[in-house]
Amino acid sequence: MTSYPNNWDHFPWNYFPLALQILGAAGLACGMVGASFFVGKHRNSRTKLGTYECGMDPVGDARGRFSVRFYMVAMLFILFDVEAVFMLPWAVIFRRLPAITAEAGHHAITATNRWFGFWEMLVYLGFVAVGLFYVWKKGILTWAEDKGDL
Repeated sequence: MTSYPNNWDHFPWNYFPLALQILGAAGLACGMVGASFFVGKHRNSRTKLGTYECGMDPVGDARGRFSVRFYMVAMLFILFDVEAVFMLPWAVIFRRLPAITAEAGHHAITATNRWFGFWEMLVYLGFVAVGLFYVWKKGILTWAEDKGDL
């Protein structure tokens, strides 16, 4: 059986300040929206209900086609953003990785697990480099030459 600390019965009360803050924020937001609704003037006119596009009258179909290149660049941004998200915590705990891997495997620090985190990151960066090389050879990063929709 697991023994719990003496204050285990009072555990839900530890979340009371958080719940109070969430309720306060939600109440403030609803109060501001409600006050705006009751105090503000509601005069709808043709100009006010019209579409506004950066001060210009909208002309043409809003469903124009975009080049696939825009979506590919957005996906590349996400890919390299995720790379940074993985690399930053790794860099912060890099010197402690041998001790962490030794604790997880319940064995002493050896030459094998001393460089384990480094080789793992090197393999990960290798995959990212192969992806970047593929994208570069595909020509997605070359904006000067118009290739249509690739």
